Amino acid sequence: MKRLTIPAALLLLASVAGAAVKTESIDYKDGDVVLEGYAAWDDAAPGKRPGVLIIHDWLGPGEHTRKTAEDLAALGYAAFALDIYGKDVHPKNHEEARKLSGLYGGDRGLLRRRASVGLAELKKLPVADPSRLAAIGYCFGGGAALELARMGADLRGVATFHGTLKTSMPATSKPLAKILVMHGADDKFVNAQVADFQEEMKKVGADWEFDTYSGTVHGFSIERSGSDASTNIAYNAQSAQRSWKRFQEFMKEIFAN
Repeated sequence: MKRLTIPAALLLLASVAGAAVKTESIDYKDGDVVLEGYAAWDDAAPGKRPGVLIIHDWLGPGEHTRKTAEDLAALGYAAFALDIYGKDVHPKNHEEARKLSGLYGGDRGLLRRRASVGLAELKKLPVADPSRLAAIGYCFGGGAALELARMGADLRGVATFHGTLKTSMPATSKPLAKILVMHGADDKFVNAQVADFQEEMKKVGADWEFDTYSGTVHGFSIERSGSDASTNIAYNAQSAQRSWKRFQEFMKEIFAN
């Protein structure tokens, strides 16, 4: 396993007093496939702390997931941004991303395995408490995070930001994780999936919450989504702020004991 430690404190010290965030790029494997994860934690904080798995959107791991990991580390969590696609596999545009993500969307077993391998890497972090874990995902990654919940992964909670909701492998028993879905009211990609998802959750008695943001389309929490809502993919600063605030409250709830 190749590990490269990169100090990242300067990225966050200006905004989070006392934080000494460090980051680490981690090569790991699913069989023969090499994957590249990104870990972040506050090196100034003592002891183990709750761990959060971050699952990228359909454009793959990059600046957004790295920043999310660093932000979570500054909040006191051990964060690990996994890699579904494979090291150095980066779609160049939405069309390439649609095709690549579709391969995993069509093979839920493979998607679940890649997510589970990433979760195993989070548990290996020396600063992560393996008994207090959560997973979050964005768009395609939200769907992957929900697959972890559906399969009964040992997580305190799963949160999705504009995540996909459909699956070919619905839950058959109550998930261990509490579930928070944050969804754009005008998301034409996902709206048709809402009713089936909610019925699935009711059927298995899941502990779930569904937050909907008005005037909001897909990709609302990611700044590189742009501003053209007519494409159904656009950043919405208000919804991004509201969802991040609700997510932090959710984290406090699930890790309260």
